[in-house]
Amino acid sequence: MKLSRAARIILIGAPGVGKGTQTARLLEKFPQLSAISSGDLLRENVRARTPLGIKAESVMRAGALVPDTLMLRLIHNELSTRGYLPRPHSSPFTLSSTSLSDPLSATSFVDPCPPTPSDAPPSPFPAASFILDGFPRTAPQATRLASTVSMNLVIHLHTPLPALLARIRERWVHAPSGRVYNSSFNRPQVDGRDDVTGEPLTRRDDDDEATYLERLNAFEKVSGPLLAFYEGRGVLWRVEGETSDEITPKVVEEVVRRFG
Repeated sequence: MKLSRAARIILIGAPGVGKGTQTARLLEKFPQLSAISSGDLLRENVRARTPLGIKAESVMRAGALVPDTLMLRLIHNELSTRGYLPRPHSSPFTLSSTSLSDPLSATSFVDPCPPTPSDAPPSPFPAASFILDGFPRTAPQATRLASTVSMNLVIHLHTPLPALLARIRERWVHAPSGRVYNSSFNRPQVDGRDDVTGEPLTRRDDDDEATYLERLNAFEKVSGPLLAFYEGRGVLWRVEGETSDEITPKVVEEVVRRFG
């Protein structure tokens, strides 16, 4: 399927709802879409020893969380490199040598010239379509992201709690790759073995009901304001289903309706 204009998508849903599955299926259905993972960007920049990666690594080594300003710089730099956003003329995507010298300064780093939509309007072309994964997770992060790039579809994936608990109980993973299987659907070709490597599948330590409910409670506390933010911007769309197979056709239909 082809898109006729750029789709900039975020998927939001409870743990185990199938965000990864829906992302993979959307990438398969729409070749113009790409996936941009904030976690992958962070790791790649640390490995490549970029100024932003060096700063982020120093923060993590100090035991602090990577601040939103740095994550936004990573995302904006990636979008600019891909041509999805024009590069800003007023502020290069580096950090000063002074800020790099102090590992903890990143926790209070303030971008002296943050990009804004007027400075860097997103490309309207369908090849500039992407799904952003891992950021934002909170309403304040969404507000900051909006000053960098405007997302035009936020999909709220909802599955009833009994179905989620059943899914968690029957979930198996290939730890080295992160591939996920389920005893009821998406079974491995050989029970207990990864389809690609043949290595044993395992259960995640946090795949028990009590731990899951704690994670769900934490998600709901931060997701309410996040969903409200995007609803206020007119880009939130909610879809419900008990399985990924039930949800996928609805998601594909909505993407076609908006961008096809």
